[in-house]
Amino acid sequence: MDQMGIQYSIWIVLLSFALAASAAYSALNLISQASRSAGNVRRLWLLSGACVLGSGIWAIHFVGLMASRLPFEVRYQGGMAVLSLLISMLASYMSLWIATMPRQRTGRLFLSGMILGSGISAMHYVGMSSMKMWARIHYEMPFQGLAVVVACLASYTGVLLFRRFKDYPGFSRWKLYSSLFIGIAVTGMHYISLRASHLDVNSWLGARPVLVQTNVILLTGVSLVTLFMLAVSGGAVLLDRHGLERMAYHDPLTELPNRHGLERYFKNEFFGGPSGAVFFVDLDRFKSINDTLGHDIGDMLLQEVAERLRRVIGTKGRVFRLGGDEFLIALPVCTMEDAREEAQHILGEVKKSYSIEGNELYVTASVGISMTPVHGIDRSALMKAADTALYTSKDSGKNKFSVFDQEMNRNQLRRMSLEKDLRKALARSEFMVVYQPKWDSLMNVTVGLEALLRWRHPEHGIISPAEFIPIAEETGLIVPITYWMLHDVCSQNMLWHKAEVANVAVSINMSARMFEGGSLYDVVEEALVRSGLEPHFLELEITESIAMNNMEETVAQLSKLRNLGVRVSLDDFGTGFSSLGNLDEIPVNTLKIDQVFIRKSKMHSKKAIISNIIAIASNLNMEVVAEGVETPEQIELLQSLGCRVMQGFYYGRPMPVSELGQWFIENTA
Repeated sequence: MDQMGIQYSIWIVLLSFALAASAAYSALNLISQASRSAGNVRRLWLLSGACVLGSGIWAIHFVGLMASRLPFEVRYQGGMAVLSLLISMLASYMSLWIATMPRQRTGRLFLSGMILGSGISAMHYVGMSSMKMWARIHYEMPFQGLAVVVACLASYTGVLLFRRFKDYPGFSRWKLYSSLFIGIAVTGMHYISLRASHLDVNSWLGARPVLVQTNVILLTGVSLVTLFMLAVSGGAVLLDRHGLERMAYHDPLTELPNRHGLERYFKNEFFGGPSGAVFFVDLDRFKSINDTLGHDIGDMLLQEVAERLRRVIGTKGRVFRLGGDEFLIALPVCTMEDAREEAQHILGEVKKSYSIEGNELYVTASVGISMTPVHGIDRSALMKAADTALYTSKDSGKNKFSVFDQEMNRNQLRRMSLEKDLRKALARSEFMVVYQPKWDSLMNVTVGLEALLRWRHPEHGIISPAEFIPIAEETGLIVPITYWMLHDVCSQNMLWHKAEVANVAVSINMSARMFEGGSLYDVVEEALVRSGLEPHFLELEITESIAMNNMEETVAQLSKLRNLGVRVSLDDFGTGFSSLGNLDEIPVNTLKIDQVFIRKSKMHSKKAIISNIIAIASNLNMEVVAEGVETPEQIELLQSLGCRVMQGFYYGRPMPVSELGQWFIENTA
């Protein structure tokens, strides 16, 4: 081929295209990281990609010129050559910045493609103007316009393909196609423009500028820029690997090592001392804070807790975040006495108040401890032992620590066994319902019943609700069990009505899980319709914690049920953490005084609390029921304070259906 008086090989064109596409692909690899980053990190990835792409475009332009063989000496003006490099990088940065915006509209991508194509064209003509020789270049404008159009259209096509791979840092055929189109933009612009350019050998005029010989400027400049491009690409790759490693081994929220970091630490550093300790730390009632104040506040609380744990442990060991509100602390050198002191220190630090976004928060922690080599000589055994000890701490009242022992292990094995059997209990009809009367102490009549769940285990006999209900709550099995109980209780109550044995409302305890799906109304309505029971003969008992957890949604569901005619009572009143300021907003018919106050009613403080609860119920037009009544003295006190409806062993223990019929006959006035 012959253009502008230059003789060159088609292989040079293909080599230029391959180099341009390779530079574009390297840049696009870097840009893929920008879409997953933010702030200064995103700008760093964009700048790296722009430097690689811009310097690659510039180098390809001068590679094409360096491969030329002109019939006369050519020199270059260094300032113009550097300017063309800056133009290429700036256009690349602006184009890539627009293309990687979160919302990739077609208009933005078109603008990005036009900026890149225009930058390639401008770099080309400024680069050409840096050539100083005893001739003048004449451009055929229609074909020069064609070269610019090719650069812009090919650039736009390459940018348009960003949608296919912008969030994918690995190999992608769409990324390859995009780099090929950018390569076409660069080489197409360069060689079409040269094809439509001619030299007027005798017309060069003007003062002779400061010039550098062809081989020196091209070999030195292109070599340095190529090395720069490789250095930026290599540095970005190393940075990415470091970033990926940090992402793999650290928790992004707290910056503590995560489970993978834990595995690596135990494998390389933990073992070796005579005695070490592992602490499982779990925040108590963290879910309530998350649900009440939002996940953003919850995240900030976790960051504060992580920082406190980090300060407490210092250089003695490592703190890890396992997920959610669970942390693990590993002390490679620690005696049993040291572990107990450390646990007390941890509990003390965690329970101090937190000031977050104007909220004064209080949270406690439960801690489980295992020791090496006593409780295990590998990570898995130590974590299992510490986790078992943690369950003991939580079951014994929270804000405590427990050191693992074999009795805990037996309890954990029993718990696991019960959980396995609990999953089959409903299908095997192992559950039964017992009923405890609610008695009007002035009228001496039954005014209601409370339905209570019991589990007849085929091997262990009757399992205490205090043992299996927490397991059912934790596993979610409480939901189908409550569904069954609703249908059974409504059907049984309807049978009593038809037999004219009893004509009272029956209450059923509700789990917080029942409010999560938003389907409680439908479930209750179905049970009532199937049994034929009128709604006012069914009462749902909720605890204060249920009422305050996502209060707006809970109140909405309870209001629908109240409108249906179902009664609602607030169980264990006075033992939860509800605000009296919200009590009038909760649609309840009845307040139930918790038995802890009744049991200690001889104490002046407990008597005052009982009196106030009764007064609150009276002022809010609510009924009141006293639980756990066992003695005549308690009855006399409650009557004197204005409470007439009572429930407890004095009036009747929880009874199965087979016994309750006879009890009704014996206790009917």
